[in-house]
Amino acid sequence: MAQITIVGDGPGGLSAALFLARADHEVTVYGTDATVMHFAFLNNYLGIDAISGTEFQNNAKQQVTDSGATLLEQEVESVTVDQGVITVTSSANTHSPDFLILGEGKQMPIANSLGIQMVAGEDEIVPVDRYGRTSIPNIYVIGRSARPTRSQAIISAGDGAATALDILSTIEGREVQDWDSPPKE
Repeated sequence: MAQITIVGDGPGGLSAALFLARADHEVTVYGTDATVMHFAFLNNYLGIDAISGTEFQNNAKQQVTDSGATLLEQEVESVTVDQGVITVTSSANTHSPDFLILGEGKQMPIANSLGIQMVAGEDEIVPVDRYGRTSIPNIYVIGRSARPTRSQAIISAGDGAATALDILSTIEGREVQDWDSPPKE
């Protein structure tokens, strides 16, 4: 069982947490419920007619918790990487996860503190590949931090899912897909 820490409790972080927790990994999500989703109204989200961002967040958090992830209403104070070991420190604890996912939104204090190259432009971004991988092994950046001008809930959730599948594939040493069959009657 791998330990995965996620910083950010918006759609990207919660989506990644759902996939990883359902695969029986130890998942901890740090967030302060300060996501811009509380100012959103979703009426273009596949499978949902219309829902407030706050209601969506509450439903998503419940689903993630029910899947076995731990949600902590705490800020991560620092992240360091020393000889490949990731260390995450909050006001309550310090631990070293196997993987770290940053869904920090537009402000990226942890990505900046790690010295991940920032690309300047209209908005600064952390360069990542299509799975959210950064230049630092086992550290991923998803959502608005990777796509500031394409900030949309369904895109962020997709980023979280793609990152989770990449982590699961890395752990398994083979390509992993996550899909379920309907229950047999």
